[in-house]
Order: sequence, then structure tokens, then C-alpha cells
Amino acid sequence: MESLICIDGVVGAGKTTLGDILCQELGFHFFEEPVDNNPLLAKFYHDQQRYSFSMQVYFLNKRFRMLKQASALSETCLMDRSIYGDVIFARLLMLQGKMSAEEFDLYEELLFNMLEHVMRPRLMVYLKIDVDAAISRIQSRGRDFEQQVPREYWELLNQEYEKYFDSYNFSDLLVIDVNDIDVRKPGAARSLVIDKITERLAMPLANL
Repeated sequence: MESLICIDGVVGAGKTTLGDILCQELGFHFFEEPVDNNPLLAKFYHDQQRYSFSMQVYFLNKRFRMLKQASALSETCLMDRSIYGDVIFARLLMLQGKMSAEEFDLYEELLFNMLEHVMRPRLMVYLKIDVDAAISRIQSRGRDFEQQVPREYWELLNQEYEKYFDSYNFSDLLVIDVNDIDVRKPGAARSLVIDKITERLAMPLANL
């Protein structure tokens, strides 16, 4: 793997769409978030207390496998969310009492063990968005299980994202405000996002 780029942000920020566009335009190998074929996702949204730990371990395992697959490639790889930001969801579930402290400690131990064996990202792109804008986009794409999630959950998730990326230090970080930018729609705003990412990637790491 030449280098690794990660795109992160709350649900509805536009990670998958932007990742797909970047890979088409720049020739990266795209690893999409393992959502559509996830057998636990709908169950999790209906009963978070029961499925929170197994859900987080599922994602952790899938993301670690993706990183191993990426390491075998001789090209730049892009991750739609990554193993790094997954802990945001696990921590939120623990704070809500839907994952026990012991389960969270085990999850973190697994995560840190895995991080010792993977390459750090060349760039982490955080798509920052307000709750109202994110909910509007969630509603427009119409996934049934997401429609049942209360607003309070999205607000708490956004808060945890802000905390996490305020102290993120695993790699170079580029924060892009996408409140007024819907990357699904072609135009100058979307081009500006792509330009910001390509400009940051062109900078030598020593200058960052």
C-alpha cells in the first residue's frame, strides 16, 4: 500500500459519496464501510442494549481485515470510515449504559492490539456537519433502521465526534465543514472539497 486515506464523520455527512468520487477521479482503491450486508445493524438499532458489543466487535473485525487487505496492494487506498474512529461509537454506547464498562475495556484492548499491526493514515479527512443537516440527509436516503433513531442519539454522537477529533493525533488531519456542501451534487462546492484534499496530500509530511 502506497498510503492510506481515511474519511470520517457522523452518519449522513457524505463519507461514502465523497470516497467514491475521490477514487473515481484520483484512482484510489476504495474500501467502503461494511454497512449494507451487516447482519447485526438493523437488530442493533432496534435493541442497542443487547447488540452493542457484538456490533462494535463486528465493525472492528471488518475494518482490521480491510486494513490487512489494503496493506497487500501497491496503490493508495481510501477507507470509508476506519478503525480509528470506531471507538467513538463504542464510547458513546458505554456512556449511555448500553455497553458495560468491562465490555468497553475489552473492546479498547482489542483495538489497541490491532493498531500495533496497521499503517497509520497518510491523511484523515473529517467531514464536520451539524445535527440538523445530518438528519436531513439521513431522512432523504431512507434507510428504515436509521429513521427510528431518536434525535438525542445523533446529538450525542456528534458531540463525541467533536471531542474525538479535537484531540486526534494519529496522523495528519483535515477538517472540512460540509454543512452547506452536499457532495452528492456536482458543482463548485464539491470541487472545492476535492481540491482541499488533493492539496493537502501534495504537501510533504515534514511541512504539516
